[in-house]
Amino acid sequence: MHIKSAEFVMSNSDVAKCPKSRLPEYAFIGRSNVGKSSLINMLTSRKSLAKTSGRPGKTQLINHFLINKNWHLVDLPGYGYARVSKSSKKTFQKFITQYFTVREQLVTAFVLVDIRHEPQPIDLEFMQWLGENGIPFSIIFTKADKLKPKAIENHVDVYKNILLETWEDMPNYFITSSSKDIGKDEVLEYIEGLNENMELDSKTFI
Repeated sequence: MHIKSAEFVMSNSDVAKCPKSRLPEYAFIGRSNVGKSSLINMLTSRKSLAKTSGRPGKTQLINHFLINKNWHLVDLPGYGYARVSKSSKKTFQKFITQYFTVREQLVTAFVLVDIRHEPQPIDLEFMQWLGENGIPFSIIFTKADKLKPKAIENHVDVYKNILLETWEDMPNYFITSSSKDIGKDEVLEYIEGLNENMELDSKTFI
C-alpha cells in the first residue's frame, strides 16, 4: 500500500463523538513511551502526523487520521503511565475500553510492545482483555533496531511461550523499527489486505 494522503480528523475523549462514517478503522495502542507516535509517522511517511514527545503519556485522547480517503488510523492513549493522576487513569481506561467495545468500525487493533523488554504484565493483561472481548489484534514489536537478529528471535520466543499458555495460537505479529523503516511494508500490506477482503465481502451482499 502506498499512502498518498494522511489527514488529521479529530481528537476527543467521547467515543460517541468519533467520526460517523463507516470507514474501516485500525487502532494503535500500547504502554506509554513504546514508540507509538514514531511508528504512526513512519507508516504514513509523515514526520509529525502524530506528535512525538520525550514525555511519556503525551497522547491522552482518541485521535483519528484519515488515510488515503478510505480508512482511519486511530491513535489511542498509552496505558500504564504512573505520572498521570488516578482520576485521569480511570477516565483513559473508561474511554479506551468503550472505544474497543462500542466502535463497530474497528477492524483490528495493533498492540505495540517494546521488543527490548521481557513481557510486561500490563501488556499481557490488555491482550487477554482483548481476547476475552472478541476484539481482533496483532502485536507490533517496536525498536527492533536496538537488538541483534538472534536477540529479537529470542524475545519473540519468550512472548510465544507465555501467550501459548493461555492462547491456542500465537497472535499475528510484526517486527518494526521506526528509525530504520523496518516492518512498514508488512503492516501496510496487512491493512490493505483486510480492506480488500471487506470490499469483497460487501460486494457479496449487494
